[in-house]
Amino acid sequence: MLTAVDHVQLAAPPGSEDRLRAYYQDVLGMTEISKPPVLAARGGCWFTAGGVQLHLGVEEDFRPARKAHPGLRVTGIEDYARRLRERGADVVWDDNLPGHRRFYSHDPVGNRLEFLEKHGPAAPGPQS
Repeated sequence: MLTAVDHVQLAAPPGSEDRLRAYYQDVLGMTEISKPPVLAARGGCWFTAGGVQLHLGVEEDFRPARKAHPGLRVTGIEDYARRLRERGADVVWDDNLPGHRRFYSHDPVGNRLEFLEKHGPAAPGPQS
């Protein structure tokens, strides 16, 4: 029986770890967590915030997905969007999900991220 999502893994090109750290730590406000040594040797980096873990793994022939993305719940979405914009990240609002405010952004290697917050009465769960 499934009980929760443990983490989401996104791909990244070799040598992009410093750019990823700048974005996921400084822009999004996540904390880097140590990878086990056997996995650290492969490159990449892992981040956490609240109950969310995002793992960035190195892929030699990396190409960012055009549609696939994690949907990340936030509180204070207007303030969070402002934080991203102030730190140079793109913020593209999308009003097509009833009962939610949401926007998309891209990390420095092109991975698409969705940020959403429920609003209004009994909003349904997120859909992509």
